[in-house]
Amino acid sequence: MTTGSPSDWTSAWAHALDEVELGVQEAERLLSRLHADALDPAAALSAAHGAWAPPVGLGPLPESMEERARIVLARQLDVAAQLAAAAVQSRRQLSFARQADVSPPPRPLFVDAAC
Repeated sequence: MTTGSPSDWTSAWAHALDEVELGVQEAERLLSRLHADALDPAAALSAAHGAWAPPVGLGPLPESMEERARIVLARQLDVAAQLAAAAVQSRRQLSFARQADVSPPPRPLFVDAAC
């Protein structure tokens, strides 16, 4: 738990929720750009940041921030579901592409001119 006044504790939690919300917004923007074909998937991966680490020493969530935390969590879960759906769709498309014969038909090496 943080040391200091209750306002410091609330400010620390507000900052932590801000950080999570910024990450959710960034993920939402990337998904939106991917769905609009305005971003290459490889570029999206390179634009993604590393794993999020929860802040330490905050103590329990202030009751006054419970509703905001629930809203941020709901958005996170929605983005996670969209990412899972996009991954499934991508795997299906990759599987289809691998199964499709995209090579031209073989050309004869010899022509029988006797016919």
